[in-house]
Amino acid sequence: MTVSPDQLADPAVRAFVTAVNAGDRAAVFAVLTPDASMSDDGSDRDVQQWTDKEIFSSEGHMDVESQSDDGRALVVNYRNSTWGEMRTAWRFVVDGAGSISRFETGQA
Repeated sequence: MTVSPDQLADPAVRAFVTAVNAGDRAAVFAVLTPDASMSDDGSDRDVQQWTDKEIFSSEGHMDVESQSDDGRALVVNYRNSTWGEMRTAWRFVVDGAGSISRFETGQA
């Protein structure tokens, strides 16, 4: 059973997941701070390059399995056309203005 994006507790994370699933690059970057950072399996990556490769050019999709930490920590069945489907963990740092300043993902 999955958690619908509209049931995610944190509004910024909800907007991020919704935008990823819609393939909406502009909406993803609208919810990120201009200097947002991210890591994949513990290695820092360039946000624009990573999202272009792992989300937008490969049809990335997030099926949220569970949420914790007020909706800022997710377990996700993530799939794209490059890697197929994998169980991943996502953690988000949301600033005081309600934008995501950092996200981390990796195998769950």
